[in-house]
Amino acid sequence: MQIRPVRYDHPDARKLEGVVQEEYVERYGETDVTPLAPEMFDPPGGLYLLAYDDRDRPVATGGWRAQDRNEQGYQDGDAEIKRMFVVRASRGKGLARSILAVLEDSAREAGRVRMVLETGIHQPEAIALYVSEGYAPVTKFGHYRFHDESRCYAKVL
Repeated sequence: MQIRPVRYDHPDARKLEGVVQEEYVERYGETDVTPLAPEMFDPPGGLYLLAYDDRDRPVATGGWRAQDRNEQGYQDGDAEIKRMFVVRASRGKGLARSILAVLEDSAREAGRVRMVLETGIHQPEAIALYVSEGYAPVTKFGHYRFHDESRCYAKVL
């Protein structure tokens, strides 16, 4: 496996974005409509990663974007994880955990003080990953903060 930084609008990133949206429809009945733009992930205010398998196929993604205190419930110094995803055929190999470690290191180096994320109750494997990595439930924030299926977690960096 090789993890590479790319832009959020990279062709391989767009390809996996389509796959993750299909999975959201399967799990929640609709796509994720959180507003995202490529520049939100540009360093030093963010990072977007793709993991490639030994045949140079994109199999996992993850990114973070800087957030500061605002009306959606973020705090100053937050780094928000977005689009953590591993294709089904590559799950169970530690890819998400590896990407998460790189994201946390990058956010810390960029001066962010807390990593935050929003996920949903129909993604128990994601919740289990984050809890096992030291993330704890926090007051909801972000686009889905008023949705009953939403869960938010944070970890001090």
